[in-house]
Order: sequence, then C-alpha cells, then structure tokens
Amino acid sequence: MTGETTVRTAVRIHGHGAQRKALRALLDGLPAHGGRLLLAGEPGLGRTTLLQWAARSFRAGPVLHLGPDPDAPATARHLLDTLRAAAGGAPLLVCVDDAHLWDAPARSALGRAAEHLGSAGRVGLLVSAASDRAADPDLAHLPVVRLDPLAPPRAAALLDDLTDGAAAPAVREQLLAEAEGNPALLVALTRRLSPAELRGHRPLPRPLADAATLVRVAGAAAVTPSAHARDMLLTVAAALRASDGPDVDAGLVRDALRRRRPAREPGAGPEALPGQLARDGDRLRFHSPLVRRTVYATAPPEVRRAVHGALADVLDSGGDRLPGLLHRSWSLSGPAPAPAQADRLAAVAADGTVPASYGLRGTAYARAAELTADPAVRAERRTVAAELALHAGRPEQARPLLAAARDRAVPAAVRGRAELVRGLVELGDGPVGDAHQSLLLAASLLAADAPAEASTAALAAADAAWAAGDLSACLATLAPQPPRRTAAAAVAATSPRRPHGSTTTVHAAVMRDHRVGMRALLEGRLDRAGAPLRQVVERGRTEDRPEPLLRAAAAALLLGDVDAARRAGARALAAARHLGSQSLEPRALEYLAYAELRAGRHPQARTHAEEGLRTALRTGQRNTAAHHRAVLALAASIEEEPDAVARHVTEALDTARRHGLAQAATLAQWAAARADLGRGRPFDAADRLGLLVLPGPGRGHFAVWRLAVPCFVEAAVLAGRQEDAREVLTDFAGWAAFGADPQAAAQLARCQALLAPPDRADGLYRQALARHDEAGGDFERSRTALLYGKWLRRRRRPREARDRLGAALAGFERCGAGVWAAQARDELRALGAAPHASGAATPARLSRLTPQQLRIARYVAEGATNREVALTLAVSTRTVDYHLRKVFAALGIRSRLELARVVGQAEQGREARRTAAHQEKTGARP
Repeated sequence: MTGETTVRTAVRIHGHGAQRKALRALLDGLPAHGGRLLLAGEPGLGRTTLLQWAARSFRAGPVLHLGPDPDAPATARHLLDTLRAAAGGAPLLVCVDDAHLWDAPARSALGRAAEHLGSAGRVGLLVSAASDRAADPDLAHLPVVRLDPLAPPRAAALLDDLTDGAAAPAVREQLLAEAEGNPALLVALTRRLSPAELRGHRPLPRPLADAATLVRVAGAAAVTPSAHARDMLLTVAAALRASDGPDVDAGLVRDALRRRRPAREPGAGPEALPGQLARDGDRLRFHSPLVRRTVYATAPPEVRRAVHGALADVLDSGGDRLPGLLHRSWSLSGPAPAPAQADRLAAVAADGTVPASYGLRGTAYARAAELTADPAVRAERRTVAAELALHAGRPEQARPLLAAARDRAVPAAVRGRAELVRGLVELGDGPVGDAHQSLLLAASLLAADAPAEASTAALAAADAAWAAGDLSACLATLAPQPPRRTAAAAVAATSPRRPHGSTTTVHAAVMRDHRVGMRALLEGRLDRAGAPLRQVVERGRTEDRPEPLLRAAAAALLLGDVDAARRAGARALAAARHLGSQSLEPRALEYLAYAELRAGRHPQARTHAEEGLRTALRTGQRNTAAHHRAVLALAASIEEEPDAVARHVTEALDTARRHGLAQAATLAQWAAARADLGRGRPFDAADRLGLLVLPGPGRGHFAVWRLAVPCFVEAAVLAGRQEDAREVLTDFAGWAAFGADPQAAAQLARCQALLAPPDRADGLYRQALARHDEAGGDFERSRTALLYGKWLRRRRRPREARDRLGAALAGFERCGAGVWAAQARDELRALGAAPHASGAATPARLSRLTPQQLRIARYVAEGATNREVALTLAVSTRTVDYHLRKVFAALGIRSRLELARVVGQAEQGREARRTAAHQEKTGARP
C-alpha cells in the first residue's frame, strides 16, 4: 500500500451540487468523528475531480491518497495501522480513487478496514469506484453517493469554460448532444477539434465521438478478455439502438447470439453476464452508457453489420417490423443510398398501426434520411425525425437533425417545416425572441403550400411574443393574413408521409378561434373575444389530442374559467402521457398549476408545479421550468418558507433574463414581493411591486401585472403611498369589469376599502367578502377578512374584529398560508384572544436554532443590545453578531421586531400547552 503527498490545486466543478453537499457534510464532521462514502459513477463523470475537490477543501488535518501496491498486498490490520500513524491524533482524510482496479486481497482489506474506522479515530474515507463495481461485496456496506451526467445547463457552462464561448452555435449543440452530459467526454471532444472546426468554418469530423476518443474516456471499463463476453456486449449494444428504453430483451440477445454462433461452448449463455451488464428479470442493460457506446464503436464494421443482421432475423420472425427494419438497414454495407430501404423505413414509422414510441419512430426517420438520395426528401425526413425527437423529450437530438436539414435548394415548404420545429425547440429552451423569428419565418415559408402548418407556426409565434411580453408583436402576429395558395405538386410528390402522432398542426377551427379570441382580448374587446374563446373551450370537452386540449386550457384561463382550465389541462396531461409525448407533459402541468394558482389553491398548484419542474428539466425545457419555478415561488410566498421563495425566484429569474421570459419574470418578482408583504415588510413589497404595476418602461408583463395590483395597493397603503395606489386602481377597475379574473371584483372592493374614508370602508369590506363568497377561494377571502379585522380592531369594535380575524385565521390554516396565519394570530392576540394553535408552528421554527442561537434570540427578543448579550454570555460582540445573523436566516426574518414576535409566540404557545397539560392531569377546567 503506497501513500503520496497531496498537492492542492484549484478544482473547478460544474454541477454535482448534491454530491458536493454530501462530501462537505463528511468533511465538516471529521473534527468530531469519522465517516466514509463511496462515490460511484461511470467513467468520465468526475469521480477523480470530486476527490480532488474534497482534498482541496479539507483543512482540519492531513490528506492521504492510497493506491494499490502490487508488491505488498495489505491486510486490514496493516491498513488501519497506516491510517492511525498518518493521522497522528489529528483528523485525517483518506482518498482512494478507482478502488475497482485494486486486486482482490487489497480491495478486501480496504472493505474490512472501512468497517472498523470507528476504532481508528477521526478518519474520513472517500472511495471512488466505477458504477458496475459499486455493488462489489467488499464495498457494498459503504454509503453510496452516485454521480449522474451533467444537466444541460451545467454541461453548457463547462463547454463555455473550455472554449471561452468561441464555439459556433451549431457546433456547440452537436458537442453537447454527443457528450450526453459526460464531462470528460465533452472535454475530449472539444480538444479533438481545430479552431476552424470549433468556430464552424470547417466541417466537423464524422463520427464526432470516434472509437479512439471513446476508448480514451472509458479506459479499461469496456475491455473484456472473453470472446463470448465481447459478443454479448456488442449484441446488447446493437440491440439498444432500436430499443424504446435503456434495456433489451434477454431472449432477443440469446437468439441473436445463437444465429451467429450456433455451436457455442456449453455454459456460455446470457446467464454468464460480463461485469459491464446488469440483468433485471428478462431485461439486460449496460451499467454505463459510455461503455455501451465504446463497445459498439470499437467493434469491426463487418462484425457490427453481422450482429444487426442476426437481430433483424430474430425480430422479423417475431413480427417486430420497425426494429427489424432498422437493424436490417444497419446491416447494409457502405454509405450508398438505399431508396427502397429508406422508403420502407419511413412508411412503417408513419404507420399508426405499428406500435412504437416517438423516440423509435424518430430513429427510423433519421436512418431513412441517411439512406435517401433526394435532398428535399432527405431534409423533410430529418425534420420529421427532429419533431419526433422533440416529442420524445430529446431536444438535444432534434437540434443536430435540424442543422443537417438546412438546405436552401429544397422547396420552401420543406424549409418551413424545419423552421417550425426549430422555433418550437427554442420556445421550450432558448431565447423566445429567436423562437418568435423562426416561427414567423416558418409561417411565411409554409403559407403558400401548407396553410394549416402556417397557421400553427403563426399561433406558436404569438405564444413566443406572449412569453416575451411583447404586446405589439403578439397583436401583429395574431392579425389575419390573406390566403395564399399556389400549386405545390413537386413538393407533394416528394414529401414523405407525416408520422402517426405527429402534432405540429392543430385543428384549423381551434387555431382560428383561438387567434381571433386572443387578439380581441388583447385589444380590450371582450364582446368579440368571448364567443370564439368559448368555442375553443367547448371543443376541448370532446378532444383526445393534447394540442387542442392545451389550447382549450389557455382559452379558459383567458376567460377566467379556472375550472374549465383545470379540466382541459388534466385531459391534456392524460392525452400526452397516453401518446408518450414527454415534451407536452410539462406544458399541461403548467396550465394545471396556473389554474390552481388562479383559484387560490396553492398546495395543489405546488404539487403540479413540482412535477412539471421535474419533467421540464428531464426533457430539456428550461423555459417551461422557469414558469414552474415562478409558480412554486408564488405558492411558497404564502408559506413559512422564505428560503424556498428566494431559491425559486432566483432560478426563475436566471433563465427568464437570459431567454427574455417577461411573463415568468413578472410572476417571480410578484412572488418575492408577496413574501415581503406576508412577513410584515410593506415598504419592501411596495418598492418591488411598484416596478411591476406602475406605468413606465419597466412595467411587468401585460397579462400579469394587473394580478399583482391588489398586493401593491395593500403594501402602498401600509407604506403611506396612497397616491400611487390610487393611480393603478382605475385601470384595475377596468380589469375587474372585464370579467376574466373571478377574484378581481372582490379584490377591487377590498382595495377601495383600504383607500376609503371610515364611513365608506365598512360597506366596501362587506361587499368584498360577499363577492369572495361568489368567487370562492380561501386565501383571497381570508386576506380580505384579515384587513377588515385589523380595521375593526383599530376602530375599537373588538367583537366584530375577533369574528373576522378568527375566520381569516381558519381560512389561512386551511390553505396552508402560514405567514398570513401568523398575522391573524398577532391581531387576535392584540385583542386579548387566545387563538387556537397559538404558537403551534413557531416552536418548530425555533427548533432550527442551536442552543447558543436560542439563548441569544431570547435575550434580543427581551430588548437586550448585542453588547448586553455578549456581557451576559461572556462572549464577544462579534460572536453575538455572527449568531444573530444565523438566527435571522434560519427564521426567515429581517428585524428584531419580527424576532420578538416569533419568540413571544413560542413562549405563549409553550405556556398554553403547559397549562393544558396541568389541567388535564389535575382534572381542572379552564
């Protein structure tokens, strides 16, 4: 066993935040106790880099790197003695990289030593191993932290660091798609390119990830000495190219192996698995996608073709037409076009009676394009493949296909379809201004020969302008265009069939009515907007396709019919899942979340937005993810989660600012302001909201800022800015009369009550409550009841105030509005009432504090200065300052006044529980 001195060098990490958090927890605990972790991941994901980062970050003692010594195999006792000697009584970090490469005796000694680390003192052990060896019996008892591929934004950040942002956009997209989130592979691919290739001045080498590059990254993980193991690995890798998922049928592999080698030695069946494979029932998969790619790329071409031929024979005999045709196409020799094979592939991929996923159909169209000689048909097939990849939730595959489909020599309709798909890709994950222009170009190119697709492109362009908050562009895009029809016989003769389930077009009547109604609404002509939008909603009641249902949900939200929006959104979600369109799932969840939010059902909105965020990130839709984060911020803004609000707001704004998402940005900023208002900070809330709702160039999104007006009016009145509040109320009154927001009429009456003289305010508050009863929704009604109760208390009408405040508290608790419930409790307490559950949540908040922080918090709550606290506790003033900042952060507060309130509520709650317990014990009655 050998040890070497650590050289600390700067290690820049992209992603792996959860893994670094786990490592940091181990490092932070070493001064008190030992610990151990196993980092598991496929080659190239950064196991070594994370070990270096941990070694660089550890400052409490020495760091020891251990490697195997082939001349002196260690025993567990020898290893423990080595660790004790190296520690010398101080905390010690031991790093073991690539433990799967150790020989069996050394690995066994390492495993046994790890089990007895407690007796070795304050020793931390970090071990890394390849994914396929993480379950090694010698290491199986170690807590495992698994490394995943980098998320697209993290991979993009790494690429920008590597190239100083010099990569051409098309090259950048291809590098990111080819690397599949593997940082080492991304580095290797980038270093392989010349400056001219990187900048797009010369064609990229093909294949981009060649065998030599893959071998360099995968190392020995793809190597096996057995001929049978190599055959099995190649057969599984080849079969996965035409698979709907990450695994394949073991029977298919077995039968294909038998067709190639009928007389194999006994015992060499699929049960004798190589270490690179895992078996789950009758399914086989690779532990590492990188190893799978390396196995396939390094096999001789003639052997690959033979394997595909054997797989095609097995599949043909079983009736699996599309996978069989794909494997048959890969068994062809040479790069020459094969028109007949290409036509068969495209025809079967478009056949709705053939069971296949969007991803598999897209693979078939991409392969058909490779075998197609005609440029127009080849470009069209690549476009369809890109569309299907987008539906499968793989925009990283769609972008290179669209880049390859660019050809000015092909007909306008073919170029228009490519621009339509490109615009939809950018609408989900890119600057929405770019998406708007691509979709406008698509509409122009398609207008003559494909008017239905042109209408789809135009409506999607309006969606892009809406997301950007560009009202004039939205109106211009929605303007009716004169019909343009020309003969398109040449295009029609060469254009391939559209695949089953292809949904770049929506029913013409739905698009027409949605466009007409949306434009009328934006122009303020509700009399003309209602009928066509209601038609869109009505058609959604009998639809089973996700796109028309999404339009129905959007139209219902424009009309303020949140129940219809929920129904259409739920049906769209079910339809998208039934079709396997992963790209539409997060959009359906977005409409569901908005509908719940508009109805005041924040917990339900949060549930939908959390699921929508996960699916949006999984399918590479950062723009949709930003909208879900904004909804999550709004939901958290009424709860006792200031950190969650700040996190969601920051992440939503990060994407919104880079991609021009005015709608998401306005929602996120409103959430931050509402959190301020709920926590009793009206000045901060008024400052934030003033930027959104007051006239000026920085006003928020045209369809969202009015929703924030009631919050601004409340904050402005509390902050003494009545004139600013009156300035926006006239416009809000027009919005309320519009009828598109079921809560607006009640909110208007509440705002008017806040600004009215005492002789009118009482009636306005009652009017607001009556309208809340008509509209429904606990949260907004409780806000009105809270303000009314405060008004009554200050006018010395305690009995009425208590009724209103009690109703407000009950409503806030029912909808989970913790911070607003705290306001209601404070008001009840000021009346001398003892609200139920008083302090119930506050002790839980105080439990977040350390004992020292709690002592300091109590002294400060009693009015002591930092110096007085320091003298009492015999610590420095700087120590008190430090702990008090931690207290404020843990409790989500900003002032000593808020701290006094929180501590006071906790003490009263504790006293109430003590009294109740005593009464129960003694049998006394209150």
